[in-house]
Amino acid sequence: MYKRPIYQEIYNRLQEPRRFIQVLTGPRQTGKTTGARQLLETVKDPSAYATADEPTLKDLTWIAQQWEVVRSVLERDTDAVRGILILDEIQKIPGWSEIVKRLWDEDSAAGVPLHVVILGSSPLLVQQGLTESLAGRFEMNYVSHWSYPEMQNAFDMDLDEYVYYGGYPGAAGLIQDRRRWARYIVDALIETTLSRDILLMTRINKPALLRRLFELGCSHSGQILSYQKMVGQLQDAGNTTTLAHYLNLLSGAGLLTGLSKYAGNHVRQKASSPKLLALNTGLMTATNHFTLEEMRRDGDKWGRLVETVVGASLFNAAVGENINVYYWSGRNRELDFVLESGEDIVAIEVKSTARKQNLPGMTEFAKHFPVTRKLLVGSQGILLHDFLSTPIKSWFQ
Repeated sequence: MYKRPIYQEIYNRLQEPRRFIQVLTGPRQTGKTTGARQLLETVKDPSAYATADEPTLKDLTWIAQQWEVVRSVLERDTDAVRGILILDEIQKIPGWSEIVKRLWDEDSAAGVPLHVVILGSSPLLVQQGLTESLAGRFEMNYVSHWSYPEMQNAFDMDLDEYVYYGGYPGAAGLIQDRRRWARYIVDALIETTLSRDILLMTRINKPALLRRLFELGCSHSGQILSYQKMVGQLQDAGNTTTLAHYLNLLSGAGLLTGLSKYAGNHVRQKASSPKLLALNTGLMTATNHFTLEEMRRDGDKWGRLVETVVGASLFNAAVGENINVYYWSGRNRELDFVLESGEDIVAIEVKSTARKQNLPGMTEFAKHFPVTRKLLVGSQGILLHDFLSTPIKSWFQ
């Protein structure tokens, strides 16, 4: 019925008698709105969709008005089993969670079978409102960047195209015109997220520094950089605490993250230098001038893209799965990625070249930690196609 499994899950939950507010958060252009509208097209219940992502300002009264739309239909339609209200980009309305709590509790007390779905492209801001006011009333669902199988099935995208263009469904129809595709990614995704979404989360004293940090992360994706080195490269007088905060905001917006070093000790993990990782390879390629063919011919450039696509796929898939993603380094050895779930540890090395190579990072890591499974992705290992097509939980079985 739905292109993404998450929407089938939401549909099933909305059929249950017990009511929970279904919250869907994730980066821009990952199909949240399209999936929600598709969901409404398939249900026969009284329903309504409304978005706060419009030029005109919305307020708390607007939320109550949208709520009343479905309430009034339920009052007239005595045969209706339930009603469904979808509120998109609701985090843009200050104090939204308080009125949602009041309206939700009113319906619960009166036995009104109104089910609510909230969409938001600022996970950190949505989470803040939920924990402050709506504890015990919601279920959180993360809508990640599209995986390789999803892009392949929906748009017939081949492996090299996915590595280069990434998992943005809204831009998939533009890849035959690289310039047009790149402008869409920059204008509709990067600029909108940096200049609007992140600024909603918190006060940004140095927006230019935030932007340069994002650009630095894209150009150094897959590399370990200390915060001191970042300060030097960014040529800014800001401190490392500010950079760490901005990197956390970029991660929450689904643009760029900094993986921590695995140490078996959470204090040391937080203190480690981050491994920068773009969360969609399209963010890297849209901001440079190299074509797919040019990057494919350059072993180093293509290798960085391959390592990033593996890391981004792991990071995006791990959200909500009780799986943590790290890197590891020690004694001049580095391991690309480490997955941790409970007491199980999966070590992953990525190789994009055909020549035979030793794996000193894997060997050294295994000396220090009880590795459950060792995976080589790429040449002489698991084919990249197969790795990207395998659910992350399968690596722990």
